[in-house]
Amino acid sequence: MRDETPEQPAPLRFGYTTGSCATATSLAAARLLLAGRAVDAVEIVLPKGQHVMMRLAFCRATADGAEAGTIKDAGDDPDVTHGALIFARVALSAAPGVRFHAGPGVGTVTRAGLTLPVGEPAINPVPRQMMTTHLDALAAEYGYTGGFDVTIGVEGGEALALKTMNPRLGIVGGLSILGTTGIVRPFSCSAYIASIHQGIDVARANGITHIAACTGNASEDAMRAHYGLPDMALIEMGDFAGAVLKHLRRAPVARLSMCGGFGKLSKLAAGHLDLHSRHSSIDLPLLAQWAAEAGANEALQAAMRAANTSQEALKLALAEGVPLGDLVCAHALRVARDIVPASVAVEMFAIDRQGRFVGRAR
Repeated sequence: MRDETPEQPAPLRFGYTTGSCATATSLAAARLLLAGRAVDAVEIVLPKGQHVMMRLAFCRATADGAEAGTIKDAGDDPDVTHGALIFARVALSAAPGVRFHAGPGVGTVTRAGLTLPVGEPAINPVPRQMMTTHLDALAAEYGYTGGFDVTIGVEGGEALALKTMNPRLGIVGGLSILGTTGIVRPFSCSAYIASIHQGIDVARANGITHIAACTGNASEDAMRAHYGLPDMALIEMGDFAGAVLKHLRRAPVARLSMCGGFGKLSKLAAGHLDLHSRHSSIDLPLLAQWAAEAGANEALQAAMRAANTSQEALKLALAEGVPLGDLVCAHALRVARDIVPASVAVEMFAIDRQGRFVGRAR
């Protein structure tokens, strides 16, 4: 590993998904039942073939089976489940196959539109397949012909779920067990992006034809007040405008409203699909150029280029009668229309810090 210096900071650490944690703990508990041996670490194989060793917090027998737990390590990703105890309780069954159950802190699906049927525990397909593959291999190793009942839980998961989109998606009672590769990539925000896609899918499956993708609470409140949309139609996209637009290219709805703060919308207008400050910045000279195209004089352009913030540039433009908010929304609309199908009616709204509309285009 290269040395850490101010110019070359240490690389960000990868972590493991809740699906990997569930796989490791269910395998350890099942092994205790079949081999009579408790372990403090277990090796699993991830979907792309990597072998990883995962440490356990406990592995012990219970009255009706066995249980094992591990502390979720998300690496350097700001994951809501980082540090949470993920556990599996396993019981043997005469009926072959693997059956999954939601334990404490794991949610249950209550709405159509997700990858799982209504009534199923919120354990996604890839983690289910990972667990099934490992348990089938274990059964073959020990000549076991019965099945497994696997209950997955997350300590404190019901409270943690309130920090996610699960309640809005109709996943009640706790978190989802997630993961497609088994690995959490730092700042990939893959779980958040997946929840955006799920939010759109749930809305479509429940007959909603008009969705509003919003950057935060203020823009959600503005859309709710303006259109009277139900919560299911409000998609909390945060900084991930591209996640919304690209998903609608594959799974379109009839109408999309996008709403965000003026600064965020100005980034989208400039062609950025990730609106976080790590990945995009506000281009004040570009705002001045658009203002010039709308008739702004040289003095206003210079003042806008020298502004400290996009809000200051907006205030300067509006004071001179230049509709900068509308201009930014129009450019953002062009970016969106280049991505979504022509069948989707798209409109853009920009708000100020008080949640008031300062721009619109359709």
